[in-house]
Amino acid sequence: MKKISITGSGIVTPSGIDKRKFWANIKSGRSAVKTIERFESSRYPSHIAGQVHELDAYSNVSSRLLKKIDLFSHMALVASEAAIKDAGIDMDKENLKRAGIFAGNAIGGWLYAETQLRDMYLEGREGVSPFMASAWFPAAPQGQISIHYQIKGYSKTIVSDRASSLMAIAYGAKNLNDGKNDFILAGGMEAPVSPYGLLCCNTSGVLTQRNDEPETAYRPFDKTRDGMAVAEGAGILILETEERAKKRGATVLGNIIGYGTTTDGVDRIEPASDGFELSRAIQMALKDAQVEPNQIDCICADGVGTQIGDATETLGIKKAFGEYAKKIPVSVPKSIFGNMLGACGAVDVATTLMAMEHSIVPPTINLQNPDPDCDLDYCPNKAQEKEIKRALVINRGRGGINCALVLERG
Repeated sequence: MKKISITGSGIVTPSGIDKRKFWANIKSGRSAVKTIERFESSRYPSHIAGQVHELDAYSNVSSRLLKKIDLFSHMALVASEAAIKDAGIDMDKENLKRAGIFAGNAIGGWLYAETQLRDMYLEGREGVSPFMASAWFPAAPQGQISIHYQIKGYSKTIVSDRASSLMAIAYGAKNLNDGKNDFILAGGMEAPVSPYGLLCCNTSGVLTQRNDEPETAYRPFDKTRDGMAVAEGAGILILETEERAKKRGATVLGNIIGYGTTTDGVDRIEPASDGFELSRAIQMALKDAQVEPNQIDCICADGVGTQIGDATETLGIKKAFGEYAKKIPVSVPKSIFGNMLGACGAVDVATTLMAMEHSIVPPTINLQNPDPDCDLDYCPNKAQEKEIKRALVINRGRGGINCALVLERG
């Protein structure tokens, strides 16, 4: 892969929307997972989540448009605006026929959909908003960003469970390598903290049920782990070719230099028990980046928090890195704010870029009881100071989807 520059990032997370506040919370390991109180959630097996606050304070979206879109599109618009501003791009001076949008999410916009379905049963078809058809489906955020900025270039929405936005970023980078666009908005968005959305997540079987202790419930790689805490949020990155970024004098946050993806193909839900295909995805990414295993300074892991998920991720890392595996810090920043499903890859990349900037590996919180099967350096509970020149980001989806992206410091 030719080097693709990341010149801007915008995030909407339970740990903050302002990147300085977000990084302060991540560095200190301050949990943002709380009991869900915006609706009656106590009868759900898992009723804790990472929830976004103060979105309106950062939003320029009109009240008229808010009536037509779901929360995941709203968060995507806020993150897009922040990313464009961060990159210093003047959209009025760009050829928007050469700009693209690559977005990923897993479940779509169910808060809008379930509200409209309720109204249909109470009031009949007259009670349903005409915007129902365009508000809920997974490609809605891509469409809203396109309309808002009049972006008309090659674009795509990726639905691939928790691997969605990392895959979208990688496809966006490939699109730039192929010369189809000049720059791209790439990332993901997810809003699962709604009555029906939470029900769907609960039926997946991967949510923690430690409802009495929400701040410590999501505990990747801990022996007592029982699943993840779900979260809502969005992350958008600005991708450009290295040549274009240099030409316009942009500040480069980091570069995408390699990508690999594989599928286990053994079960519709669980990953393969041997971690082989994950290791192959990592090896593909390293080969694509033309770097050796000992040139990776840290790993931002998927860290789903299930027994089989974390054990097989550990196996995959060990098979890919060999004896060097135990020398690399493996971090799960999402343990702090929750797992954003299809949006987690974009926020993982944004967090890793901040880690590179500050030379700090974020902690994996709530790791108190080491699992003998998970024997790597997971940066437990406390951030580590370390110069990070190159990092690996791993995301995995149900059914054994494996994605690995290699980043290089700008």
